[in-house]
Order: sequence, then C-alpha cells, then structure tokens
Amino acid sequence: MKKIMVYMLLAASIIACKNSDKKQEEIETNNQNQENTAQTQQKEGDWQYLFNGSSLEGWRGYGEEEMPPGWVIEDNVLTYKTDLGKEEDYTGGRDIIYGAEEFDNFELSLEWKLPEGGNSGIFYHVKEGYENPSKVAPEYQLIDDENYENIHDLTGYNESLGHTEKLSELKPLNKTAADYAMYAPDSEKKKLNPVGEWNTSKIVYTPERVEHWLNGEMVVSFNPKSEDWQEKRDSGKWKGSPDYAKFKSGYIGLQDHASPIWFRNIKIKRL
Repeated sequence: MKKIMVYMLLAASIIACKNSDKKQEEIETNNQNQENTAQTQQKEGDWQYLFNGSSLEGWRGYGEEEMPPGWVIEDNVLTYKTDLGKEEDYTGGRDIIYGAEEFDNFELSLEWKLPEGGNSGIFYHVKEGYENPSKVAPEYQLIDDENYENIHDLTGYNESLGHTEKLSELKPLNKTAADYAMYAPDSEKKKLNPVGEWNTSKIVYTPERVEHWLNGEMVVSFNPKSEDWQEKRDSGKWKGSPDYAKFKSGYIGLQDHASPIWFRNIKIKRL
C-alpha cells in the first residue's frame, strides 16, 4: 500500500512538473508573440498617412489657407474635379500641399490614376513664396505617356526647352516617373498601367541618393550632390530658377495641371 502511495505521489509530482514546464513554455511563447506583434506594430507605425480617404486635415492650397475649389474627397479618393485643359493653353493651376509639417529625408508612397491626356505631379521639399511649387521643388512626373502628344500641342513647350526635332512628341524627361526635366525613367524597367487604372509610386529621398519607383520597380536613381546633377540643374529647364532644389526640407505637394486626377493611400515614412 505504501509503495502504491509513493508511486502515486511520484506520478503526481511528474505531471505537475510537466504542466509547470508547459505553462512556462506557453508564457514564453506568448511573450515572444507579443514582442513580435509590438515590433510589427512599431514598424507599421513608422508610416504616417497624409491622406487616408476620410479627411483633408493638413491640406491646403499652395500659398493659401484653404483647399482650392475642385479638390474634394469622393469615394475615399482625393479627387481634382475639372475639365481637361490643353497644354498649349496652360498658364498655371491651383496646386495643393500637405502644410501641417515639413519633411527632409523620407519615403513617400501613394496610388494615383489619370484620365486620357491627363497630367499632374508630386512635389517634395516645397517652400512657399514662389510663383508655384515647380520653381523650387523637384517633381515626380505623372502623365498619360501613351496619349498626351496626340491630344495636346507640345510644339511651343519643346521649343522653349531648346528642342529642334520632333517638336510634337512627349520627351523622355517629361514622361511618368521622371525626375521632371532632370532624369528620365528607365524604359526597360518601367511598367505604367493604362489610363483609368491605379498606379503606385514611391519616392525615396536621402542626401546621397534619390529613387523613383513605379509599380514595384525602381526606374530612376541619382545623387543630388553629384556633378552630373549640378550640370543638369544649371543647363536645362531650371537654369532660370535659382532656388530650384535648393531646400533640403519642405512640404509635400500635388499638382493641378488642368487635368482631373485621383489619389489615395498617401503615406510617408521619415528616414
């Protein structure tokens, strides 16, 4: 009888130890899962939404206190409602900025789409006090590569840039994902969705390297401190704009180029 009691106590002790070990293992697993979740949430938390589909808080017109007419939210999309204007008649628009804060080094991501013949752009390091953002801020070009030259007369614009041949065509420096009038996108890597379909663009800016991404592919990269950049800056479209790309922090902006435009999921991460 004593032996049976001893065996029973021993068995109970073994079971208790196993249960204790299992419970400790579960605690450690839960702690690890919580740690992993916290790390994931912290990583996701690095992104800051400038537009999440429900509010235009922080946005206003360039040099204005409120949003210009036409810029509205429709179906959770930041929309510019206007008729398509012709390039040859364009004299400037009502660009908007996220004016709540400035950014220096960053990764910016957003989705956008254009109509046939549409044109817009994404500005960064915007400063106010100029005729428009393009006088001071670099631009990620957004345009209908396929149809633009068939709808708009580009002759005068191309002549103003010193072109003498094929004046009616849209030049590589002016196509989607270009660092506008500075660096053309890699045509072999570039995958642009047709008009009316959503595209995803990303800009990565650091003092030593700038990257333009389109639909998951990096199509432009350059060093904004290089001699090559400086030569392009001083000899091309911006030679008459002494403050172009002068500032290394500023607002994020979106261009009104007399075209309907749709944006969503605009978010930024500081680097």
